[in-house]
Amino acid sequence: MNRYAVEQKFKSFAAFLVILILLPYIVSVFVNGADFREKDETVFYVKVRVSESQEADGIAEVNWTDYLAGILALEVPEDYGEEAMKAQAVLLRTQIYRSMEGSEDGILEWDFLTKDEMEDMQGAEKGRSNYEKYVRAVEETDDTVLMYNGAYAWTPFHQSSNGKTRSAAEVMGSEEFPYVAVRECPLDKEAEDEIQVFHFSFDEIQKLCRDFLVAAEDNEKAEQGYVFSDFEITACDSAGYVSRLRIGNTVCTGDQFRDALSLPSSSFSLSEGEDGELVVTTTGKGHGLGMSIWTAGKMAEEGRTYEEILAFFFDGTEIKNDIQENFLQDIE
Repeated sequence: MNRYAVEQKFKSFAAFLVILILLPYIVSVFVNGADFREKDETVFYVKVRVSESQEADGIAEVNWTDYLAGILALEVPEDYGEEAMKAQAVLLRTQIYRSMEGSEDGILEWDFLTKDEMEDMQGAEKGRSNYEKYVRAVEETDDTVLMYNGAYAWTPFHQSSNGKTRSAAEVMGSEEFPYVAVRECPLDKEAEDEIQVFHFSFDEIQKLCRDFLVAAEDNEKAEQGYVFSDFEITACDSAGYVSRLRIGNTVCTGDQFRDALSLPSSSFSLSEGEDGELVVTTTGKGHGLGMSIWTAGKMAEEGRTYEEILAFFFDGTEIKNDIQENFLQDIE
């Protein structure tokens, strides 16, 4: 065989090797699109509490990214801006890391949606597309968390405030979380279901609030019943949420009343209905502490980054990268 033939055979063999090496990438680009890129990342799994219908012992091992994306899907609507999703992803990650400090079993209890569940709910194509949005928000914030004085910050959030978020110092009577303070959120007044009206009979309220009504009074009222004059809002915090409410001779907090009646907010007013019932009008959705998801969404629409959103709601905290390997298990 002459030299030319040898060289040609060698070139053909080399070309074959190149194709063989690149074949997985070529197939991936064809299947996933031109934006696909190989990632050399460690895959982590976490222990998650699930129903016994899913796992015999009620514990499953779930990919950490999928788990966090699935929680995010329950908290933030899919049409919210990318930066709002990222801000929420950081808050969730921080909360989980904070809750797992000192945990003995490392089992996570948060509800989450799987990709299959989203596809069943929204249709295959839409569900897959929306799920990828949540995954991107988790991946693009990497292991980002909020820290305060060297520890994981407390990062509460709610759907919408009454126009202002609340001060943790006022609500909890503690200066432990100075970064959870009153923030003006006027855009929350445009939120969906911002104002809601509920009607309760006085007998119904007596039953729902029995856990904190004064026992002696409860027995007395069982005979004569409450009337509208037995209800009085006696104090509100600086954000306008009810902090003290009188029911007969019992004084409770607005949050106790909200929880007992399953109200969306403790920012409420009281009035007497035409049929002799108590009418409760609420403003906002959630406890009102920390980040308003609605306002975060509007800030994202205005071009604010997730770092700017977090700085607004949690001024004084630090954004840092941190990974809790004590409960993230590398099982590759």
